[in-house]
Amino acid sequence: MSSTLLRPALVLGLLSCVGPFAIDMYLPAMPTIGLDLGTSEAAMQGTITAYFIAFGLAQLVYGPWADQAGRKPPLYAGLAVFLLGTLICAMAPSISVLSAGRFVQGLGGAAVMVVPRAIIRDMATGHEATKLMAAIMLVISVSPMLAPLAGAGVLALADWRAIFGVLAVAAGLSVAMIRFGLTETLPPAQRQRFNLQETLSGTKRLMQDRGFVVLTFLGGFGMASFFVFIAAGPFVYTRAFGLTPTGFSLAFAVNAIGFFSASQFAANLGQRFGAPMVVRWAVAGFALCTVGLMALGMMGLAGLAVVMAGLFAANACLGLVIPTVMVLALDDHGAEAGLASSLGGTLQMLAGGAIVAMAAPFLDGTALPMLVTIALCGVSAFVLSRFAAKGQTVTA
Repeated sequence: MSSTLLRPALVLGLLSCVGPFAIDMYLPAMPTIGLDLGTSEAAMQGTITAYFIAFGLAQLVYGPWADQAGRKPPLYAGLAVFLLGTLICAMAPSISVLSAGRFVQGLGGAAVMVVPRAIIRDMATGHEATKLMAAIMLVISVSPMLAPLAGAGVLALADWRAIFGVLAVAAGLSVAMIRFGLTETLPPAQRQRFNLQETLSGTKRLMQDRGFVVLTFLGGFGMASFFVFIAAGPFVYTRAFGLTPTGFSLAFAVNAIGFFSASQFAANLGQRFGAPMVVRWAVAGFALCTVGLMALGMMGLAGLAVVMAGLFAANACLGLVIPTVMVLALDDHGAEAGLASSLGGTLQMLAGGAIVAMAAPFLDGTALPMLVTIALCGVSAFVLSRFAAKGQTVTA
């Protein structure tokens, strides 16, 4: 990656961390929050689903807006909404208010996920874009290691509400980064006036593009496996495996290490073997790891070390899949990168949220239901990759 892209990669990566921090930082506190608010495990998992659904739906707004007004105005607006939701969470007297705050957080946090993808498409394409995406993924992927640890640290010094106070400060710092560290990448001459009919037509074209849909849902099932772990992991690791909030945070970090370490090889492997081949074999590896881990769980062999090792391997495969499919899905849609990015993100988040919601009644704090659901995500991704027609992007 050229030196001129290093600074925007760092800024975009830090901005994109706001969403993961909002998800991951309060995970060690979920059992404590549930006790404090007098609610159930399923209701606490519902706060995650609320965030994902809002996050997914809001992307439909930010993408076209970024194509019309430029990349920076939607970022400012999204962070303002995120800050409002964070303050609601910090003062929530009940689980229903906390869920509402998480929903508002998701509405705002979507901006700092979808707009940076469009900025990447403004700045680079092909292997250079994959390198830029991988560099951003490196920054983003550090957040799942740091966010739970930061949350556990805050929890050791104050109550769970202080975690949302820290997130509010992060939102303010993000505004400053946009103002002073990020230049506008979409010149006025290239902006597209918003037109509902054109947006609907563009959405229809994208949904009829088999390659776009397949790549989007390949990434979607991979992301869904993360969401399932995020929803169930805090309870499995602390209750079934007896870890402290800090212990859970360290175990959680192992998953992130597998993901971001592998993601740094995505661009080079794609250049050497072709991105479609990398995606195809990495999806197969993801499915194999998750199904194998489920089988060990069914045999009663899924102890803490086995679960951590299996998820490490599965997430390493996803580290090759997710940045590559993001780039491939947008490569042929430069003229409508904002819409394509937002639609793809919406479909992925809604799929992940739906899977968590469907699995929630079965996630009982033990490891096996979590492992079965993650394996279903792996098998679904594998089957989808096999169904792609010959000559489509993922099987070329």
